[in-house]
Amino acid sequence: MNTRPRITTSLWFDDNAEAAMNHYVSIFKNSRVLSVKRYEGAGPDVVSHVLVCTFELDGSEFVAFNGGPMFKFNEAISLTVNCDSQAEVDEMWARLCEGGTPSQCGWLKDKFGVSWQVTPRVLVELLDQADPVKSRRVMSAMLQMGKLDIAALRAASDGGG
Repeated sequence: MNTRPRITTSLWFDDNAEAAMNHYVSIFKNSRVLSVKRYEGAGPDVVSHVLVCTFELDGSEFVAFNGGPMFKFNEAISLTVNCDSQAEVDEMWARLCEGGTPSQCGWLKDKFGVSWQVTPRVLVELLDQADPVKSRRVMSAMLQMGKLDIAALRAASDGGG
């Protein structure tokens, strides 16, 4: 019986798929390495070179492979981390942004070039509320932020930010 998920996210790296996998697994709780496949029989200089890594981040399966420099990550695809608290936003932002580049509205690019959105779960509630004036204030506040600040978003909703 095949227990693999129906849809798996695949990430194309130049030559650092294993390092990226280990980095991501170290950040997210309930995560693990599932497999690492290495090149075999292609000569002594590539025997230990990783071809494909499979790993799980908080229950979602990913495949990372070393495909060479032909393709690069860009912001057209991003991974969203939904956070329950400001402490979690702060931790995820710091860990994922380490060696990477912060952007705005909760977006960042990690040291491997993968785009992430570090988002507090309450943001959807604040943006979807019935009062359009409050929603616009939240959106306006969010557009001014790099890392998202839950207290500032709530204050904007209440008219104090």
